[in-house]
Amino acid sequence: MNYPLIATQTGVSERQVRNTIQLLDEGATVPFISRYRKEATGGLDEVQIGAIKDAYQKQQEVEKRREAILKSIDEQGKLTSQLRKQIESVFTLIELEDLYLPYKQKRKTRATMAIERGLEPLAQALFGGKEADAERRAAAFLNDQVANVEEALQGARDIMAEWISENTDARNKVRTTFERGAIVTSRVKKKKEEEGAKYRDYFDFSEQLSKIPSHRLLAIRRGEEEGILSVDISPDEDQAISHLNRQFVRGLSGSQGQIELAVKDSYKRLLKPSIETEFAKLSKEKADQYAIQIFTDNLRQLLLASPLGQKRVLAIDPGYRTGCKVVVLDERGSLVTDTVIYPFDKPAEAQNTLRSLTEKHQIEAFAVGNGTAGRETEDFLKKVFPDGTIFMVSEQGASIYSASDVAREEFPQKDVTVRGAVSIGRRLMDPLAELVKIDPKSIGVGQYQHDVDQGDLKGALDTVVESCVNQVGVNLNTASKHLLRYVSGLGPALAQNIVDYRAANGNFKTRQQLLKVPRLGAKAFEQSAGFLRIDNPKNPLDNSAVHPERYEIVEQMARDLGATVADLMQKPELRRQIDLKRYVSASVGLPTLQDILKELEKPSRDPRPPMQQFEFDKSVRKVEDLREGMVLPGIVTNITAFGAFVDVGVKQDGLVHVSQMANRFIKDPNEVVKLQQAVTVKVVEVDIARKRIALSMKI
Repeated sequence: MNYPLIATQTGVSERQVRNTIQLLDEGATVPFISRYRKEATGGLDEVQIGAIKDAYQKQQEVEKRREAILKSIDEQGKLTSQLRKQIESVFTLIELEDLYLPYKQKRKTRATMAIERGLEPLAQALFGGKEADAERRAAAFLNDQVANVEEALQGARDIMAEWISENTDARNKVRTTFERGAIVTSRVKKKKEEEGAKYRDYFDFSEQLSKIPSHRLLAIRRGEEEGILSVDISPDEDQAISHLNRQFVRGLSGSQGQIELAVKDSYKRLLKPSIETEFAKLSKEKADQYAIQIFTDNLRQLLLASPLGQKRVLAIDPGYRTGCKVVVLDERGSLVTDTVIYPFDKPAEAQNTLRSLTEKHQIEAFAVGNGTAGRETEDFLKKVFPDGTIFMVSEQGASIYSASDVAREEFPQKDVTVRGAVSIGRRLMDPLAELVKIDPKSIGVGQYQHDVDQGDLKGALDTVVESCVNQVGVNLNTASKHLLRYVSGLGPALAQNIVDYRAANGNFKTRQQLLKVPRLGAKAFEQSAGFLRIDNPKNPLDNSAVHPERYEIVEQMARDLGATVADLMQKPELRRQIDLKRYVSASVGLPTLQDILKELEKPSRDPRPPMQQFEFDKSVRKVEDLREGMVLPGIVTNITAFGAFVDVGVKQDGLVHVSQMANRFIKDPNEVVKLQQAVTVKVVEVDIARKRIALSMKI
């Protein structure tokens, strides 16, 4: 394993790389390593550890491919010590494949057919620059398979073209030409103008590949996939061929002319298509990575949105014709009862029902879905409960959950509308715990998420969910199996086993009790215990982020001060007397001790910000109500590379283009806004026909 290379790629020391990889090989997770192994990694955070993990996995792929290539060439009897040394000295798949190309088993090519006709010696003579008269030399190769001199020369050029295309230096020269000046061009296909109207901007489009934004490239690629656009990636052809001529054209004039023809043919027929495919793939991967990064940034913000907490909630899934589905949830999010009200057809009856439910169940907050009839239902609630704590809740993904296997398993006797209302209420109480039940792609906070590599997207999103779940911590006695599965070291099977054990034996009293869960061994306990919490435990540390492996240290601190652990957590004057240096050992350094002290100060603290109420402008209900120049409150619903979408209460989000976000240059919208942030915007333009609203934050 090339540790120095990974260190260079990730910008950390070789020691940090070695230690991190060792921990990963031992089965440690990224959240566990970043929180509980700071001494080993030198304090690397999750992003840095994740980068090392990714680089390590790529290097493992390279090593696996290297072994396969060495074996293949060796079996052909062509593996020289020099070639082995070359293959062992490169560390990218592209370099490996370049070296392997001449030895790769090929289907029949023009070059292999020419070799079968006995023209390889002619190609060797010409390629070496030894022939002043190519025609005279070619005449010696005529036979029953080679009818004339031109056929002989063409066959020789075919062989030379393949040699050129397999030359590592030549391939790198063409790559450099692509890197410096490749242009991506798109054209609309014949008779596809009407069908592909949404791609009109790309009907006759070109831009330098190195500068094209991710979202534009992905849009072009989507148009190509749908058969609307034809796409080409090319550098300046004359420049590319000129570089190759300088490398290969040499010797006597008769040879030079044939080599020049072979170079041109090699570039157009072999090199250019091959390197274009390579750059199309690389540019798509780069665009994917950028789009996935936007999605993961948005998802992280959404998952870490403010929770209301354990309150008794009345949640409403609004509707006109079919009525509003109402559910009552207890402090733990369990469904207590459900019903239907018709506030727009039977307002008095609806009011009585709401008052009765609120009084009977001592409702502390109301959640209203922001879909159809959401604003109107909110208005009705405010009339009934003018002093009520009322929140509009995003319905993104609620319909996905309500029709899912997860929802059917949880509420087999309830229809999708009741399940949807439950999801709305729970999302208010704890967005993270509810959103983990939904495929992240369905939440609607991405950019071109259906166009990117789905495997890479799923891996990245799962990583974000895992990171958020472990950052917040999980209540061991109330968490669903869907939430527990993302806890470090667990997964679906152990999450189910924990839920089953809890159902059979009652609530967990201690973290140590986890070891009684079937198939939950010492390693899984080590990885997961610090992220699991127990309310009102026998040992107060069981409701903190202090890992059980460090309980003895905290207990020693308490003994040294003649106090209990509970005293340390409750009395700041005791904590101020702790000299951390006294507890440093070979395995525990100051970073871990400082984390322990912080946790004793605020045990089981939730890193998420407190919930804030928000209200739309009462005079604005639909797009037709908007006027240019209006200044309105709004909520950021999605962030992309080109700006942020904002809900101003008209059931159609408006776009604040990145150029309209501040009175300065903004490269990344995340510099200015966050998902679910309340903002003030000005209406710049309203296009009702195209359903477009342009907004500005320059007020």
